[in-house]
Amino acid sequence: MAMKIRLARGGSKKRPFYRIVAADSRMPRDGRFIEKLGTYNPLLPKDSEERVKMNMERIQYWLDQGAQPTDRIARMLEAAGAKEKTERNNPKKGTPGKKAQERAEEKAAKAAAPAEEAAAEE
Repeated sequence: MAMKIRLARGGSKKRPFYRIVAADSRMPRDGRFIEKLGTYNPLLPKDSEERVKMNMERIQYWLDQGAQPTDRIARMLEAAGAKEKTERNNPKKGTPGKKAQERAEEKAAKAAAPAEEAAAEE
C-alpha cells in the first residue's frame, strides 16, 4: 500500500481549512484516510501558531513506515525542522511564456526602429 501524507480539504466555499492526513495514495483527496496528523488553516496570518498544527511524533512514525509527503507537506515539515531542506531547481519558472516573449520582441523592434531612423538622418 503506497502511503501519502497529504492535505484533505474541508471548510466551506472560499473558506478553506485542511486536515493533514496519512492516507492510501489511491483514495480521493477528501476521501478515506487512516489517521489525522494535524491541521492547516491558510486564512490565519503566516506568523500565527494556529496556522499549522502537526503531531510530529505520528508524522515521524509514518515517514519511518515509508509514507511520502506531498510537496506542500514537505515544505511545512522543512519549516518545522523535521525534514532537511531539499534544493529545488526550476529554471523555467521565472521565464515568460511564448506570447509574452513575442510581445517583448515586438516592443524592442519598435523601440529600435526610431533609433535607426534618427541615426540614418545624421
